[in-house]
Amino acid sequence: MITLALHVDYVKVKPVEKAIESAEQLNKEMESIDMKEALVAFLAVEDGDTESAVDSMSAQIEEHARKVNTSNILVYPYVHLTDKPANPSIALDFTRKVADALTSKQFNVKRAPFGWYKSFELRVKGHPLSELSKRVSGKEEAVSQSIVQEAQTKSEFFIMTPDGKLTPVDKFDFTKYRNLKVFANYEIKKSRVYERDPEHIILMKEHELVQPEPGSDVGNLRWLPKGRLMKKLLERHVTDTCIREGAVEVETPLMYDYQHPALEKYLNRFPSRQYVVTSDKKKFFLRFAACFGQFLIASSSTFSYKSLPLRMFELTRYSFRREQSGEVAGLRRLRAFTMPDMHTLTADLEQAKRDFFKQMEISQKMMSDIECDYEVAFRILKEWYEQNKEWYAEIAKTIGKPMLVEMFDRRYAYFITKFEFNVVDSLDKCTALSTVQIDVENAERFDISYVAQDGTRKRPYILHASVSGAVERQIYAILEKQGMIRSKGGVPKYPLWLAPTQVRIIPVSEDQMEYARALLHSMKGKVRADLDDRNESLAKRIREAEKEWVPYIIVVGKEEAASGNVTVRRRGDSKQYKVDPAELISEIQEKTAGYPFDELSLSKELSKRFSFI
Repeated sequence: MITLALHVDYVKVKPVEKAIESAEQLNKEMESIDMKEALVAFLAVEDGDTESAVDSMSAQIEEHARKVNTSNILVYPYVHLTDKPANPSIALDFTRKVADALTSKQFNVKRAPFGWYKSFELRVKGHPLSELSKRVSGKEEAVSQSIVQEAQTKSEFFIMTPDGKLTPVDKFDFTKYRNLKVFANYEIKKSRVYERDPEHIILMKEHELVQPEPGSDVGNLRWLPKGRLMKKLLERHVTDTCIREGAVEVETPLMYDYQHPALEKYLNRFPSRQYVVTSDKKKFFLRFAACFGQFLIASSSTFSYKSLPLRMFELTRYSFRREQSGEVAGLRRLRAFTMPDMHTLTADLEQAKRDFFKQMEISQKMMSDIECDYEVAFRILKEWYEQNKEWYAEIAKTIGKPMLVEMFDRRYAYFITKFEFNVVDSLDKCTALSTVQIDVENAERFDISYVAQDGTRKRPYILHASVSGAVERQIYAILEKQGMIRSKGGVPKYPLWLAPTQVRIIPVSEDQMEYARALLHSMKGKVRADLDDRNESLAKRIREAEKEWVPYIIVVGKEEAASGNVTVRRRGDSKQYKVDPAELISEIQEKTAGYPFDELSLSKELSKRFSFI
């Protein structure tokens, strides 16, 4: 299926006469089409196209329409784009289905009549995305067998309470657990697509953190200085945490051989779609995790039971997954993302279970560090659950609140159990962050073994862990929670250690500027401080600091400049108080102890900054 998509100021179409005997019957809407500010998708269905090409093509057109910011689409059948046209009845059917799919995405869609000669007039806009051609087929994306098997797997959903008791979801009383109910419904119905922008997309633009990159594939982002700082601090924090837990840090390639025996098998056991590239007539895929890179290192290494558990860590910048374009949204679901990946080789299942428990507790701490609430999900092979009920009861007690359990009847991937910490966002969509999985396949597949105490070689069990989840999703979770607080009239704020500006210094007048600059200099390297030296009213400068969620606002007037103390407004506290600057620095450092620190790469003086919008 081929499309030539044009972003136009206007398009006018009128059917003139039938071109083929099987031309479709005109309806009133087709007799005269006049659309303004539209995307015209000239479409040719080719011989051999399958139903899956409809999904791919509608997704491509949807993606293009969203990039050029139009809600009006004209689907125009245009057989002249191909020299291998499909049978007219199939072509008409697929054309209608593309239009219907786009209508279901809330676009205003019109369709030019099929099988007619038509006169048309249009004016194309003159920007880089105003003309775009695409060809898709039913085999555009590499889809693993695991995705197919997951769709065929039968699952039962339960709520497990802290006493370890399982209750079917439809019989559980959710009265006190609103978010858990939302999460359970989301998992069962699997409705992934947003109908409008959630809070985090609005906030990441308002705060100039992150922007979509129109010059790249959908789901690839540009990180602006404030967002890059937050991302960098989160990257360092999870890296430091894993290394403190004894992980060895490695780095592996972004691209792998599609025909490598172990990798080819692994691709079919990982529930994800891949990007496929060609080089020297060979197929490669972009990595979707650090798993196989670390497994290949382990397979060529020599170690014994004395080294176990052996933890290996990499912060993958980036991992790539060919997510369906309709599901790509903001920071929640991306095609290129930063995944902290740790894999732990364990001697046996008992050691695996102990480390799993420990990594779950580390993950709880990571969620606490970003000050986010979460719902817990366990996904368990039914046979494995029956053998380990007491272990799950201990986990439930540690979690301390009801959690969702999905029990599946057969393994569709490499793991027998895993947990996920999920956040519920402003539009009641749910997203997994922290996760740990017990893998029972890949030691055999990648020929990984260790020397046991009796001198024999044995296969380890492997834990897959991302104790924080994708770094982008951490920022998504922060913004979603604070956006919901804001929408309810509360005071949103960043975790102090992640706030791009921790202290904003605002002199009342030019007379206090020298003291304000000296104060700024005294904070360098200790806290992230900046100076609002603009020629604006005091009220406006305070208001703008509050819009940026600056945790501490220092107002410097004549009295402060004379005394050496400063007047501070702490975010969320309507009171003002005077404090010695050194004490304020100590307060912030004490509250952020144990977290990484870096400076913001913007001018410290606001008068010298520029806008990214």
